[in-house]
Amino acid sequence: MDTNKLSIYVFKALRNNGQELDFAEFKGKVLMIVNTASKCGFTPQYKGLEALYQKYKDQGFVIVGFPCDQFAHQEPGDDAAIAQFCEINFGVTFPLMKKIEVNGKDVEFHQVPHQPGRQPHPAFCPRGYARVAR
Repeated sequence: MDTNKLSIYVFKALRNNGQELDFAEFKGKVLMIVNTASKCGFTPQYKGLEALYQKYKDQGFVIVGFPCDQFAHQEPGDDAAIAQFCEINFGVTFPLMKKIEVNGKDVEFHQVPHQPGRQPHPAFCPRGYARVAR
């Protein structure tokens, strides 16, 4: 990967159903990437995220959720259980990715070095924060 031309659009990740998602399909759209958990104090934000997604998706707005269980074991389920929980309790229709690790030796996207003056990959974002790309 040529890190001099690094952008979100060079990344691929697995959806919670195992299918690959190529972030290049989001070129020209507004992209919000969120780190999520189903059993934390911020879980009700799924409702607001889904409302935001429904309001603006036809205008090119996309939310992509990356569940993680590394913070107080607040996402203990497997990918199918997470998807079911989000759909049943909050009507989530925005893309949910497979559960990832965002810190430690098994961090996802660890091959991407930090570059001064550039936004980190969303997997490096602190919990509860989102990055927007256009």
